[in-house]
Amino acid sequence: QVQLEESGGGLAQAGGSLRLTCAASGRTFDTLVMGWFRQAPGKEREFVAAVSRRAIMTQYADSVKGRFAISRDNAKNAVFLQMNTLKPEDTAVYYCAADSGLWSDRFTANYWGRGTQVTVSS
Repeated sequence: QVQLEESGGGLAQAGGSLRLTCAASGRTFDTLVMGWFRQAPGKEREFVAAVSRRAIMTQYADSVKGRFAISRDNAKNAVFLQMNTLKPEDTAVYYCAADSGLWSDRFTANYWGRGTQVTVSS
């Protein structure tokens, strides 16, 4: 089992920045592909970003490319999402996710955190 706990959400103004952190436990962290999803009110959960086990490869949704950056620190069992130039449409609950499988073109998760709220005001 893998336990994931997000932190760092909150309120930001449009154009501002937030940094999300996800702390992982329960399994050797560098065996996991890590990522972030988000779910806005009334919408389906959507993929945001993913990072491979040794941070060699990353993936981003088109909507966040150039604004968000995913990174990880395997020594600290943590993954981060730096969110810059925030927009009101980035408002959502952000979920940390982990995949015990291999890196692929489409990140799918089999472990989930509980989520952290991000609200961007205009």
